[in-house]
Amino acid sequence: MSGDFNAKQKKKQKIAVIGLSALMMVAMVVAVTVGIKGTGHGIIIDDDDDDGLATSTKAIRSVCHIVEYRHACERTLAHLHTSDPKMLATTTFNAALKNLQGALANSSSITAPKEDRRTTGAIETCKQVMEYAVGDLKRSIDHMSHFDMHKKDEYIENMRIWLSGAITLQETCIDAFENTTGDAGEKMKNLLVSSRELTSNSLDIVAELPSIVKSLNSSDSHHHERKLSQKQEEKDQGDEELPIWMEFKQRRLLRDPGSKVKADIVVSKDGSSKFKTIMEALKEAPVRDPSKEFAGVNKMFVIYIKEGIYEEQVRVDETKSHIMFIGDGPTKTKITGNNSFADGFVLYKTATVSILGRNFIAKDIGFENSAGPEKHQAVSLLVQSDMSIFYNCRIDGYQDTLYAHSYRQFYRHSTISGSINLILGNAAAVFQNCKFVIRKPLDDQECVLTSQGRLHMKEPTGFILQNSTITADPLYYPLRHKNKAYLGQPWKKFSRTIVMQSYISDSIDSKGWKPWMGTFGESTCFLSEYENRGPGAKLEGRVKWQGIKNIDPREINGFTPRKFYGGDRWIAPTQVPYLAGLMPT
Repeated sequence: MSGDFNAKQKKKQKIAVIGLSALMMVAMVVAVTVGIKGTGHGIIIDDDDDDGLATSTKAIRSVCHIVEYRHACERTLAHLHTSDPKMLATTTFNAALKNLQGALANSSSITAPKEDRRTTGAIETCKQVMEYAVGDLKRSIDHMSHFDMHKKDEYIENMRIWLSGAITLQETCIDAFENTTGDAGEKMKNLLVSSRELTSNSLDIVAELPSIVKSLNSSDSHHHERKLSQKQEEKDQGDEELPIWMEFKQRRLLRDPGSKVKADIVVSKDGSSKFKTIMEALKEAPVRDPSKEFAGVNKMFVIYIKEGIYEEQVRVDETKSHIMFIGDGPTKTKITGNNSFADGFVLYKTATVSILGRNFIAKDIGFENSAGPEKHQAVSLLVQSDMSIFYNCRIDGYQDTLYAHSYRQFYRHSTISGSINLILGNAAAVFQNCKFVIRKPLDDQECVLTSQGRLHMKEPTGFILQNSTITADPLYYPLRHKNKAYLGQPWKKFSRTIVMQSYISDSIDSKGWKPWMGTFGESTCFLSEYENRGPGAKLEGRVKWQGIKNIDPREINGFTPRKFYGGDRWIAPTQVPYLAGLMPT
């Protein structure tokens, strides 16, 4: 992350507690001394009261004390005459959206010579990811407008994830210009200054909403909560389509092999079915129905991909949700490509398979980038899919094998191989019962398992490796003392990785964690190991950075799938093998 964007993070940490306390005090003063009106939009100050303007000004100042970019916050909220947290949040969201849409429109003025493939690719990537970030902000605005007090924790979690996605996507735009020439990257960065600040502020406000809502715990809010709950129950009873858990049970999508599943479409390399390529089959997949997105009734569209090697770039577009790929086995059904940084592609465009549509599931399938270590960055699988699941899959590459870009992801019984950055990105991703295989790098390279890209200390993201195995490929193992391997590095300022209850072989160096650039991130990251086993799990000799955390048994529960990202709500219904908490000892 750029230095100017992070410069105020330490200051924010110091004032966060004071700001939240002040905000809660103002909220209670509003409720007690000024009088409140129960509305369909939360608790709003009575603007007819002469004291209303002064109270709302105090509320705005208090809100702006808990955000990173205070001046941007005050400019955004100055015209409001309300202390309603919902209104303050929505106004900030809308300001971020307006600025991002403006940056997207103005990005057309930034150009590069056609022969400059890398810069041209970076500009194209920026436009693409900005569109996705716009979608995240719109989703957050819609979610806030339909805020359900009965499901406040779920709603807040969703908004934190999506706002984190918007932050990550804007950072992806800026990162795309690394190793380019000219001033296009600096121009693009300048275009995004306001939208990045306001998106960051939006996340700050949402992260504190539980405390704000609690402080406004009046009888009117109780009444409103009961009404919302009743409406939700009526809505749930009106859903006519098969609930997702029932569909998985009846269709046995994750229990039976692909050959026995009743698929919507079959793809076969030998031409024995209608489609010979996966991209042809995806054209038949329906566009998602936004009205059913949160009702749990979107039907899975199942594509059975028969045994074979499919040499194609596959992209599941963001308009195609609830897609499921089922293969004949992770070594039998394989999707392969070879795009790489060395061939002029930006990182985001090197992926053999890109999953952008939400609620994607893959089972019994392999993903590969065959470019090799000499081609440097070459992504096998890019996952930018919220609530996505990968079960019994294999992901093979060398540098940047799995780009777990953003949102909530779950991996179970899967194998990931590579040399540098087997996993990178800023997703909230749990890897349960997985296998990580370190491969032989170039002669002058060291190996790194994870590069987690958390940019903001309130992002609910991080990589969790639970009950997994970290081992070495036979060709790498003899070189482990020369080309050392590490559990991870602080790629971004608030990088967060937890390795827990896993087997660590002696292929991991005793220092455990590798510096990124100088001492960058060493005091602000969150890297931890908990109850691991194996010769590489010994903590003696580990680096002593401030960001290396010792987690106690009570804290570690917060990093299990149930607590970390509400896995019971979206993983358990699919009937994929899933442990919600800690492994039994």
